[in-house]
Amino acid sequence: MSAWLAVGAVLVAAVLELLLAEPPRRVHPIAIFGRAVAVVDRDWRRPTVAGVLLAVVMPLVFAAAAWLLLTGVAELVAARSPVERAVAVTVVAGCGLFSLTSLSMLVGSGREVIEASVVDVERAKHAVIALVGRDPAALTAAQLRSAALESMAENLADGLVAPLGAFVCGAQLSLAMGVGAAAWVKAVNTLDSMVGYPNRRLGTASARLDDLVMWLPARISALLVVIGAGSIRTLGEIRRWASVPASPNSGWPMAALACALEVRLEKPAAYVLNPGADLPTPSEARAGARVITVAGALAGAAAVALLGVGL
Repeated sequence: MSAWLAVGAVLVAAVLELLLAEPPRRVHPIAIFGRAVAVVDRDWRRPTVAGVLLAVVMPLVFAAAAWLLLTGVAELVAARSPVERAVAVTVVAGCGLFSLTSLSMLVGSGREVIEASVVDVERAKHAVIALVGRDPAALTAAQLRSAALESMAENLADGLVAPLGAFVCGAQLSLAMGVGAAAWVKAVNTLDSMVGYPNRRLGTASARLDDLVMWLPARISALLVVIGAGSIRTLGEIRRWASVPASPNSGWPMAALACALEVRLEKPAAYVLNPGADLPTPSEARAGARVITVAGALAGAAAVALLGVGL
């Protein structure tokens, strides 16, 4: 029974993703978590120690809050009929999972950059700020499309595959554990994005923990990308470029997309993936957005299949 409730939660999250893309920012759990991180993101007397405590405690607190929420809902509806209990818990778990995963808004933002790069490069430069941290001022239209594709590929792993995979694993114990596991992974990733910079000792522990947590999701995402593109033959090429970016993980889905589309993806002065090809044309970039969408759908289908058979 619990496996089917978990399947139902994934389906609820998928429907909400299609209808709403993301929860409103003022009530988005990740935005709330980010505001909490901002409070403690300051100069500490012992930044390394503070960073370790930050990396350990904050994701656990966030995960515990998610677990308690679902457990509390289950207790509130305990006196209801079995069907009513199942529906209530499934819907709440689905809403929680929806708030911890992201694909539609990511792809939508990427497509906005791609289309703007054709007709208004300045608008594309403004739009790409939502996706990447690099300075867009000197980027060409093709480099802007590259940045959009890189972000979509990397965030397929961070925003969908990792938390969804954690949910599948945790749900083997209980639905509440599944949501809690997804919350923990998402908190780890959010901490890394906010404080995990090489020049900050406060973020060293968060960055190393994120490297560990994202090792498998990044490689699964690369596989989903090549399957979604129908280019399994490129699997052997991915390893050649996956280690080029400084991150031990983000290069995998990005290299997979570069090889699948047969395009060059580059971050100026940082890395070049598949350098023998040209930067993406508008049509190639649009194809890349479709590939990421298909890869995300495959991730959801795989989650449902794994939950259905109990791993």
